[in-house]
Amino acid sequence: MNEIKLTQFSHGYGCGCKIAPAVLDEILKGNKTGDEFPGLLVGNGSRDDAAVLDLGNGLALISTTDFFMPIVDDAYTFGRIAATNAISDVFAMGGRPNLAVAILGWPVDKLPAELASAVLAGGRDACKAAGIPLAGGHSIDSPEPIFGLAVNGLVTASHLQRNDTARAGDLLFLTKPLGAGILTTAVKMGGVDEQDFTVAIESMCKLNSLGARLGDLGGVHALTDVTGFGLFGHLIEMLEGSGMMAMLHKDRLPVFPGVDDCLLRHTVPAITYRNWNSYGHLIEEPDVRLLQIGCDPQTSGGLLISLAPEQREELIAMMQEDKVNPSCLIEIGQVMEYDSGHRIRFK
Repeated sequence: MNEIKLTQFSHGYGCGCKIAPAVLDEILKGNKTGDEFPGLLVGNGSRDDAAVLDLGNGLALISTTDFFMPIVDDAYTFGRIAATNAISDVFAMGGRPNLAVAILGWPVDKLPAELASAVLAGGRDACKAAGIPLAGGHSIDSPEPIFGLAVNGLVTASHLQRNDTARAGDLLFLTKPLGAGILTTAVKMGGVDEQDFTVAIESMCKLNSLGARLGDLGGVHALTDVTGFGLFGHLIEMLEGSGMMAMLHKDRLPVFPGVDDCLLRHTVPAITYRNWNSYGHLIEEPDVRLLQIGCDPQTSGGLLISLAPEQREELIAMMQEDKVNPSCLIEIGQVMEYDSGHRIRFK
């Protein structure tokens, strides 16, 4: 079984499986939940990370689901990354997860059941690290391996974090480096240092549990996590929802070691350009490297935080306590009032 490479059985890797932003907007057109559910605090009327229902007692229920095809060949690690990625949506709303069930698709005629068991074991360990049970789920016989979770969580309603409430003057922080999609593509082509990829895997397996503490930090105005649409795509969602623009420091975007070496060899996932084609008209034209990093699809990426400047040092202290990668301990940009034209600009 150790010789079986899971990624050979799927057409897409990790969050790179996501439907392109422009296509997703077309699919959801006319399928938005309206005002007929007054207790629904967050639904698909906005492009947030999870649905949120007011429970009426000062608490709100967070509900999300996320699943994808293998991003790594090892079954256990695939399960762990996929589960960590799904749980992240609860943290990105400022909540704490409390229950998960599994979503498993398995090509039973192509891959042994023992590998599926290893995937579930990785998912179970990620849930255990988050302090929740993997309490059941559903499985199907599918042409490609698929794994993920449906996760519920709770949040104090007053501490709920959204992705569409950034304010002018806020500083932008990112809690994990970029380039996971580039490194994953390089692995498939046999062109990446093993240690560099290990760093990326460890990051993808790291829970975004910091998000559950950010509700206590009053200066956090908007929060999301960065996944398949890349940093630029998820920042665009935040800015459009908030009616703002951002000025990014192009030399401060944190990247994993080995990413620039991969770019020199022109190792870039195809979805990077699909992302750019969906939202590039909203971005001041970047150089090639900046485009490839900013549009790179992340799997189990970091939290993108829009923060009042006066809370800067307190947030950095929290990030250090959470053992966030040191390259992330500086703001990457600032939110500004939107005038017209590009939503993301650079300096």
